[in-house]
Amino acid sequence: MPEFCVILPCFNERNAITDGVHAVYQVLDENADWEIIVVDDGSDDGSAELLDKLKGELKRLRVFTHEDNRGYGAALKTGIHATDADWVVITDADGTYPASHIPQLIAEAKNVDMVVGARTGEKVASSVIRNFAKLFLTWYCSWITKYRIPDINSGMRVLKKTSVEKYFTLLPDTFSFTTTITIAMLSNNHEVKYIPVNYNQRIGASKIRPIRDTLNFIQLIFRTGSLFAPMRTFMPFIILFGGFFVFSALYDALSAANLTDTTILLFILFQSTFLFAILADLIRQHCKR
Repeated sequence: MPEFCVILPCFNERNAITDGVHAVYQVLDENADWEIIVVDDGSDDGSAELLDKLKGELKRLRVFTHEDNRGYGAALKTGIHATDADWVVITDADGTYPASHIPQLIAEAKNVDMVVGARTGEKVASSVIRNFAKLFLTWYCSWITKYRIPDINSGMRVLKKTSVEKYFTLLPDTFSFTTTITIAMLSNNHEVKYIPVNYNQRIGASKIRPIRDTLNFIQLIFRTGSLFAPMRTFMPFIILFGGFFVFSALYDALSAANLTDTTILLFILFQSTFLFAILADLIRQHCKR
């Protein structure tokens, strides 16, 4: 049984997959017990043929194939299910995460449940617009988990297999897999460590759909936060609606001497959000028993 397994999800990475797999091989100790799993998630650009060739050349490489494109998270789940290793290393096949960081992350994983390669190294190639959106979402996730998160959805991390399997039914098949496992582990007091890593410009076109994936990202943050920390998830909105209600009520009292429909609606919104958060928290406490 291997000690750890490196999993690379692959979808239409013809221009990067060969170098990506070889880069991982070059940084791993030949005397250690490990394997590499590549999950081809329905590629149609010739990646499958390159993987077949690599499989014949490299002894410790296993390849699994999805007939259709099922998603980034689904590919990771296939790889995690397939390995018997105690530790799982995930990284991308597009050349963005330098494989040279993998040995350090593995070494740091001895006494924790997850080590995350935070994209805060010396050389980080990223979009300014995407960073602006992630800044707020990262702050919000940090508020939910009560942990300062430097990188909410890094695709390079080491996970204890038994720890990640606890949350398999919650983990999505999409790019939000990493965000969900981050919130789940931090909210349940798992030991998580962050290590700065570099981040390169990807090889080939990005598979991320900015609007759709961002909306899914926000939805999953609410869903996961509501499950593990409902009061903290909804508290910013309770404060926001409560503040608007107080301001509107004072304005009505001073100007109209009567409560307007807007003020009543804000009160109902504040009260409903507050009661929903309490109910969700009671359900969470009951399920933990």
